[in-house]
Amino acid sequence: MTTMIAAITGLAAEARLLTRLGWRVEVGGGTPAGAEAAALRAVSHGATALISFGLAGGLDPAWRPGAILVPEAVIEGGALYRTEPALSALLGGADSAMLYAGDSIAAEPAQKQRIFQQSQCCAIDLESGAVARVASARGLGFAALRAICDPAERALPKAALAALDSQGGMQIARIAWSVIRAPGQIPGLLAVGRDAAKAKAALVSRVNEILLRLR
Repeated sequence: MTTMIAAITGLAAEARLLTRLGWRVEVGGGTPAGAEAAALRAVSHGATALISFGLAGGLDPAWRPGAILVPEAVIEGGALYRTEPALSALLGGADSAMLYAGDSIAAEPAQKQRIFQQSQCCAIDLESGAVARVASARGLGFAALRAICDPAERALPKAALAALDSQGGMQIARIAWSVIRAPGQIPGLLAVGRDAAKAKAALVSRVNEILLRLR
C-alpha cells in the first residue's frame, strides 16, 4: 500500500515550506485542538502517515536556535508516543531526544526549566501531541520534524504571544499595538525574529534534503 503522508503545521508560513514535497498539508493554527482537527481532516482525505512540522521552543539549554529535532518520542500528559523509524529516517533520522506536547506556550525561563526537569524533553510545541494521538488511535505512522526557535533561557515578549490567529497567520496589527503599549519589548522581539530566521533556514535546508530522498 502506498503511504500517503500528511503534514500538520501550526503556522501558514510553515505550511508553505512544504509545497514542493507533494504531501497534503493542514494548518492547525498553533493550538492542540486545532492540530487535532487538522490531523483528522488529513485522515479523512486518506492520509496513512502523519508528520508534525514546524517550530519548537527550547527546553534543554544545550539545544540552540536553528537546531533540528526529529524526536524518537513525544510526551503528552501521561502518554508517550514513539515515532515510526521509517518516517523519521525520511526526515533525516531520529535523535535520541523527546519532544514535549504543551497545552500552552512556555513563555518564561522558569517554566521551561520546570518542564525540562520533569520531562527530560529537549523542546516543546503545541501540535505534536495531538497529531501523535490521532495517529496512534488510528494505527497510522507518525513522526515529527521541528526546529528550535527560542532558547530555554529566553522570556518571550507579550507581542510575540499575541501574533498568531486561529488560521495560523501572523497578525501584524496585534504586534504593533502591543509594542505601542510596551515599547520595551522591542529588543526581545528583534531577538525572536533573528532566531526564527535561523529556525526557518534550518527547516528549508532539511526540506531540501527530504526532497532529494523522495526523487
